[in-house]
Amino acid sequence: MIEPHHPHLSIARQCELLGLARSSYYYEPVPESEEDLLLMRLLDEQYTRTPFYGKRKMVVFLQEQGYTVDRKRVRRLMQRMGLETIYPKPRVSLPGEPSVRYPYLLRGMSIDRIDQVWSCDITYIRLARGSVFLMAIIDWFSRFVLAWELSTTLETSFCLEALDRALQAARPEIFNTDQGAQFTSKDFTGRLLQAAIRISWDGRGRALDNIFVERLWRSVKYEEVYLKDHQTVSEARKGLADYFHFYNYKRYHQSLDYKTPFAVYRPDCLPSIL
Repeated sequence: MIEPHHPHLSIARQCELLGLARSSYYYEPVPESEEDLLLMRLLDEQYTRTPFYGKRKMVVFLQEQGYTVDRKRVRRLMQRMGLETIYPKPRVSLPGEPSVRYPYLLRGMSIDRIDQVWSCDITYIRLARGSVFLMAIIDWFSRFVLAWELSTTLETSFCLEALDRALQAARPEIFNTDQGAQFTSKDFTGRLLQAAIRISWDGRGRALDNIFVERLWRSVKYEEVYLKDHQTVSEARKGLADYFHFYNYKRYHQSLDYKTPFAVYRPDCLPSIL
């Protein structure tokens, strides 16, 4: 984005035009130590098993594994991973402070058709050295993953990319998210309002308001991430692409009477796709 040897614009001027601090151009992230990477892997696995564990319990868990850690170190690592325990719900996206708030619309609602409700979330995906963040959009009725995207940061742009791809194919009646800064941003809510989609936000700290995405994350981590242990971002992208194809078109779901998500979402297209 910034050209170091631009013939007419200095680096300082390019940063100014892009709205970036000049220091951010020169910033190089400090890599995590080998021990921190190992601790983060253990935290990720335990958090997936017990998302209701706070920092105190995570300290006890790591100490039982033989590691000398304190709450300060665990807090720093969990913040680096984008994990914050708020009641039982892991919140990867940082809470936003929007000027307009939307209610949770799904309480007591019967979900009985496709494209009635979509929802999305973000989760931490570990690599051999480092990590990325995964955002996915799912149809509640069929569990079909409509779009997904990876990013090395928690900026809103990768969420918008996935949303735009999903909206090219279909439109839900209601779109449900948590109250993370990515999803409460004007860009994200503006896309939904422009498409005449009703917006629903989870209550803060409510673990079950977005339950189908939480179940998706468990499947992704146990059936792909922990088994494959990807080395690089490109490997993770390829592995997740293969997994989501399997999840949508070949993975049987007991809750769907042992049908695949796509068989429920688009039964009329099934023969041509498979």
